[in-house]
Amino acid sequence: MGVRGGGQGRASRLRCCLAASLVLAVLAAGAGPLAAGEWEPAEGPPEPRGRSPFQPSTGLPPVEFGAVVAASYRGPGNGDTRRNRELPILLWWSPGLFPHFPGDTERIDCARRSCLVTRRRRVALHRRTKAVIFYGTDFRAYEAPLPRLPHQTWALFHEESPMNNYLLSHRPGIRLFNYTATFRRESDYPLTLQWLPSLAYLRRAALPLAEKERWRQQGYAPVLYMQSHCDVPSDRDRYVRELMKHIQVDSYGKCLNNRELPSERLRDTSTATTEDSEFMTFISRYKFHLAMENAICNDYMTEKLWRPMHLGAIPVYRGSPSVRDWMPDDLSIILVDDFGSPQELAQFLDFLDRNGEEYLKYLEYKKPGGITNQFLLENMERREWGVNDMTLPNYLNGFECFICDRENIRVAGERDHKKSRGKVPAPEPHIAQFTHMGCPMPAPGFGNIEDLSAGDSWKEMWLQDYWQSLDQGEALTTMIHHNESHQGRFWDYMHEIFVKRTRQQ
Repeated sequence: MGVRGGGQGRASRLRCCLAASLVLAVLAAGAGPLAAGEWEPAEGPPEPRGRSPFQPSTGLPPVEFGAVVAASYRGPGNGDTRRNRELPILLWWSPGLFPHFPGDTERIDCARRSCLVTRRRRVALHRRTKAVIFYGTDFRAYEAPLPRLPHQTWALFHEESPMNNYLLSHRPGIRLFNYTATFRRESDYPLTLQWLPSLAYLRRAALPLAEKERWRQQGYAPVLYMQSHCDVPSDRDRYVRELMKHIQVDSYGKCLNNRELPSERLRDTSTATTEDSEFMTFISRYKFHLAMENAICNDYMTEKLWRPMHLGAIPVYRGSPSVRDWMPDDLSIILVDDFGSPQELAQFLDFLDRNGEEYLKYLEYKKPGGITNQFLLENMERREWGVNDMTLPNYLNGFECFICDRENIRVAGERDHKKSRGKVPAPEPHIAQFTHMGCPMPAPGFGNIEDLSAGDSWKEMWLQDYWQSLDQGEALTTMIHHNESHQGRFWDYMHEIFVKRTRQQ
C-alpha cells in the first residue's frame, strides 16, 4: 500500500512524450552524436581517454560514461570552467525520467554553475553524488536507498496525482526531501500550470452556440462525462451517479457508461490522450463537461479542467479547492462544491442550457482582453519551462538545473565553513514543507463517510491507503534516524506503529 498504479499510464505517457520531444530537438538542431571532446568545457584540458570523470574516491569500481549519441537540453550556459571530474553529480533514481535521451550521463551548464547528471545507480555511494532525484509515483518507502548519506540531499519530482503516493501528503513523508517540484505553488519548483500550454490555448474560439443547440436537438445531453478510471480517491462516480438522477448526462467511458462513441477510432483511448482532432471536435459539441479530478488537493489541476476551456465548453469542476485563483476571469467554470446538492447543480445547468445569453457569459474570457486574472498572467509570464514548446526547456530539465545551482551553493558553503574552522556558519539544511504536497484525507464524492457501509469498496481502499502511507513515512524516517538499511527493519517498524496506533484508538 502507499503507492497506487493508477497514475502509471500518465507517467508512461510523460516518459514517451519526453523522449519524443528530445528526438524532435535533435532533428530540429541537426545535431549528431557528440564527440568525446565535446564533454569538456571550452577551457581546460580534455579528460584523459579511458579514465572515468566520476573518479571514485574509495573502493567503488570506476564508472564509465558510455557514448552520448544525441543532443539534449544542457542548460542555459555559464562561465563554469571546471572539468567533469570536478563537478557535483545528480542521480536520477527513476531512470525512465532521465531527460537526456538516449544517453545515461550528461553535463548540464545551468544559470550559475554546472553538474553531471546520470541515471546510473552505481554512483549512489559516490562522494561527489550530492543529490538523488526521485519520481514520486515510483518512490516506495520500503525500497528507499539506505542508509541515507549525510552529504546527499533528496529531491522529489511529482507532477502526478496525490493518489499515486499518499505518503507524500503526510508530514513525515514529504519532509524526507530537501527539494520539491510538485503541482503545489508552495513547492520549490512549482508545476501548477503543467497542463496549460499557453494563454492562446484558452483563447481558442468556441463552437458557435447554434451548433451546440443543434446537437442537443439530435438527442444528445447537455452534459458530457468521460472517465475510464473508476474507484478513485475523489469518488467522483458516486457524485455523478446522483447527478444523473436530475439531468441528462452522456457518459462514454467505462465509468457509469450509458452511451457509445460513434466509431471504433474514437473509442481508442490513445485518441483521447493525444487530443486527436476528430475526438476534440466530437466532445466540443457538448455545452458542459464534468471535469472531476481523481483526487482533491490545492493546485492539482489537469487536462480535465483545461481541455474543456480550450474547446469552449464549461467545466463543471471538482478538484483543486483553490482553482479560482488560476481562472482567466471571474466567470469561466462552475464549481460543484458551490451547490448544496447534485439536484441544485442540475437545476443550474438546466437554467444555463435553456438561456443562451447566460451560458455565453462563461466564455467571455475567449474574447480579446478577456483574460483579466493578473495572477494567472504573471505566472505564465514567469514560467521558465514550456509545454510542447521546443524553444524552452521542459520542466524536468528545469528542475535538475534548479537542484544543480542550489547544490553548488551548498557545496561551496560547506567548503567555506570547513576552511574557516567554523567561523563561517554551515549552510542551513533546506527541508520540504507539508504545504509542498499536503493533500487531505479522501472523502466520499456524495454524502458523509458515516453513511457508507462497512464493506464499501472505496472506503476500504482509499482510507486504508491514506493512513498506511502515514505509517510508511514514519517507519522510513525512523530507519534514517537510526542509520539502518535492512528492509526487514522497515516492516518491524511498520508493525510497531500499527500496534501503537491501534492501542491509541
